[in-house]
Amino acid sequence: MVANGPTRRRLLSALCAAGAAAAAGRARAEFRLEVSGVGATQLPIAISTFGDEERATVPVSQVVRADLERSGLFRVMSGPAGLDERSAPAFAALRAQGADALVVGSVQRLADGRVDTRFSLWDSVKREELLSGSKVVLGPDLRLAAHRIADDIQLKLTGERGVFATRIAYVVRTGRNYQLLVTDADGEGGQAALTSREPIISPAWSPDGKRLAYVSFETQKASVWTQDLQSGRRRMVADYRGSNSAPAWSPDGRTLALALSRDGLTQLYTMPAEGGTPVRLARSDAIDTEPVYSADGRYLYFTSDRGGGPQIYRMSAGGGAAERMTFSGNYNISASLSADGRYMAYVTRQGNAFKLMLMELETQAVRALTDSGNDEHPSFAPNSRMLVYATRGQGTGVLMTTTLDGRKSRLSISGSDVREPAWGPFGR
Repeated sequence: MVANGPTRRRLLSALCAAGAAAAAGRARAEFRLEVSGVGATQLPIAISTFGDEERATVPVSQVVRADLERSGLFRVMSGPAGLDERSAPAFAALRAQGADALVVGSVQRLADGRVDTRFSLWDSVKREELLSGSKVVLGPDLRLAAHRIADDIQLKLTGERGVFATRIAYVVRTGRNYQLLVTDADGEGGQAALTSREPIISPAWSPDGKRLAYVSFETQKASVWTQDLQSGRRRMVADYRGSNSAPAWSPDGRTLALALSRDGLTQLYTMPAEGGTPVRLARSDAIDTEPVYSADGRYLYFTSDRGGGPQIYRMSAGGGAAERMTFSGNYNISASLSADGRYMAYVTRQGNAFKLMLMELETQAVRALTDSGNDEHPSFAPNSRMLVYATRGQGTGVLMTTTLDGRKSRLSISGSDVREPAWGPFGR
């Protein structure tokens, strides 16, 4: 990240960066979980080391534990040693430890090379098994199996779907090289969708999770591309005169909203996701950029300086008059909308600090989610309970997640400058 931050660049120059070639080799990530902040009431759960886990390529119980901790819904503690999914737990000892639930399991390599991960979830209050299951996967998918176990546990205990098996996309800068990475939601298991000597910014997921839109500077200007993640096939969809930036998918996946400066000032347009003729949505004497669709597809939220300083507005998805949404402070940008339609996250500037804010759309009540000073590019998880965002730590760009009540976790790629996160949808 440069000193003035890509969010300011995106507003003032309406740039947007890049993506593409076929999925390249694995990006080696060093995952570190640092949880801070005070969550709401949490369910105390004990997790035992899975049987024969030390022989596996992935520490399954550790992945499950980190997932549940990051959700903010659980207070996780170590479970008794030497148990697996066939063991009868000592419920009195668990209750004395303060654990209301227990997760045990085992990891076994099968004769055909696949890995069978089995688990059981016990209620130590009712002294009964709540859930058991088996995930049989190829070796490279063992981490995904662990995430799915964590999702199963969260759904059973809370009734709410977990997001641990979803993916995030983000950009890593190392020296003069840029990579567009797609990883698990914890920042691990990454593959490079694009490697470039030119900047890459603003990845955006299609609703089905099969494609990314992004902007690449590989042709020495900002152009919008889409890419199929399975095949690696790319398509340049916007390369008009001036800047082509800030792509956003409509909820049905058929349309892209984007910001183009082909007619002068940067303005909002829509176009078919497969490419076609852009349709201008409005005309203003200001910069309009960073469009994002509401979950129901009725509105486009965007950043504009039409009132003097940058603020967030919304208009009908088909264009028309704009309604101002932010009024607190003189600099508010980068809206992200929750899938349940309840919240808008955005970045505000307070003095020289950039902070992450949360607005409840029905009441327009606003509160701060962070107390740091270099936050940018928030993106909601598909269950609307968490956000990923970029910030700076120890002199480099890092990714953080936060729950809506402020419980934060740091995801770190060792030795790299990380930026532009986008949380993918369900359906992997």
